Amino acid sequence: MATLVDLAESFEGPSSMFSHVFTSVSNFERAFAFYGAVLGELGLALRFHEPAKPWAGWHSAGGTRPYFVICKPFDGQPHTAGNGQMVAFAAENRAVVRAAYQAALLLGARSKGEPGLRPEYHATFYGAYFRDTEGNKVCVASHGAE
Repeated sequence: MATLVDLAESFEGPSSMFSHVFTSVSNFERAFAFYGAVLGELGLALRFHEPAKPWAGWHSAGGTRPYFVICKPFDGQPHTAGNGQMVAFAAENRAVVRAAYQAALLLGARSKGEPGLRPEYHATFYGAYFRDTEGNKVCVASHGAE
């Protein structure tokens, strides 16, 4: 079985492990503005935006999956942020981690960990953590040496 260090050393970019990831929100307009700016810093492109539904999704490089989607909860119940749940976005390098983190803070995110090395994960793991405007925990991370 591969260790975290083995996986980090073989990292070549975002994984195709997922088809899509949904994150629920209460205030769709605010969340759309937030994620539009943060994901723009990561070079992700808007795939669809349907405010009447409401939902919006961004895709990976080349217009392929996986998608990241925000929406109101399907069951119509109020959104609540999950304890112990987090979405982690891959960044091309450490400068992109810092740019995405700063964009998030400017749009109302709460810091849960400034950009920096996290050697407890592996020697070149560089990440930043924040809570989005809806309370969801988000990480932006780069795995390469810089």
